[in-house]
Amino acid sequence: MKIKLFSYDQLDTFVHRLSGFSKLVCFLLLTTAIMLTYDIRVILAIMVLSYIMIICAKIKFSQIRLMLIYVAIFLIFNFFLTYIFAPEYGCEIYGTRHVLFTIAGPYTVTLEQLFYQITKLLKYLSVIPLGIIFVLTTNPSEFASSLNRAGVSYRICTSLALTLRYFPDVADDYNTISLAQQARGLEMSGKAKMSERFKRIAGILIPLIMTTMDRIDIISNAMDLRGFGKHKKRTWYAARPLGKGDWLAMAVSLFALAASLYVRYFINHSMFYNPFI
Repeated sequence: MKIKLFSYDQLDTFVHRLSGFSKLVCFLLLTTAIMLTYDIRVILAIMVLSYIMIICAKIKFSQIRLMLIYVAIFLIFNFFLTYIFAPEYGCEIYGTRHVLFTIAGPYTVTLEQLFYQITKLLKYLSVIPLGIIFVLTTNPSEFASSLNRAGVSYRICTSLALTLRYFPDVADDYNTISLAQQARGLEMSGKAKMSERFKRIAGILIPLIMTTMDRIDIISNAMDLRGFGKHKKRTWYAARPLGKGDWLAMAVSLFALAASLYVRYFINHSMFYNPFI
């Protein structure tokens, strides 16, 4: 089965038609809006917007399945480690303490701690879809041309575009090496023990690194032969002007950031929304 990770598909959707530059601006504005507040109302609003955009972009579950597994593992560990190392932090933030039940010793589950950790979890769940949308709907070359138009050096832009294009190639190489290992009799499915599977997966890293280094050498030699970096400026085949949709998307994202700042400084007078007052 082919692994589709960080793969860009050219589709005719509103999100795909947006410029790479506008998508970067929207991503930065919305993530900043989420980072600057712990108000669950603002976070939920942006999260709903981001999931609507995923649906509009027609992003398939197969494209993000492996990514979601890793994210879920991280979020579960983060949730429990936050409670283990700071079980009363929510009470310190909100200034009240409503005990739901006691686990053992100092570990009591309070409504404040639960509310704080759920809010923190939703912050992650709001940012992750924004990153997924940006990576999976942005043509690397078009994004590089947009950055160059914004004043970033075309050398940096080209390097970034090559990096984004290389993610699917790495996934394909990993899949090819894995299938070759299994064809030689190495069991890497769920039938093998977990420890053995980890050892065999680690064994794939060496040929994967060697393949990666060979490809980097080929690309760098090809760029040198074509005189890359000789001139201060260059033209872009994939350059695209900003349209009405781009300005609309950036305006909505700017409004979300302004709303987040307004709620923080003029309504809550704090980063945290306190429903326990």
